[in-house]
Amino acid sequence: MIFELEIIDSQAWAEYRRIAGPMMAAAGGKFIVRSEKIEPLEGGWTPAAISVVEFPSFVVAQAFYHSKEYQATIPLRERAARGRGILVGSTPLPESQG
Repeated sequence: MIFELEIIDSQAWAEYRRIAGPMMAAAGGKFIVRSEKIEPLEGGWTPAAISVVEFPSFVVAQAFYHSKEYQATIPLRERAARGRGILVGSTPLPESQG
């Protein structure tokens, strides 16, 4: 799960993280990238921050995101931050398929 974010309400963001963080961890999600240190390279893409969360599988990530519990947190996240998100499945590279 990849999100580009710009925090617009730090108090609401703290509240969102307090609620959604444990939910994400319980679903097996863990941050592998969370950074505001970004150097734009191509295409005019200049996100304020990027978060990448790894889940055990694409299906688990889908279930987490679409769960009634997580969906209830989205209005708080939208009040706290502007952003975009995508869910990306992992495809093994040919050289790693031994």
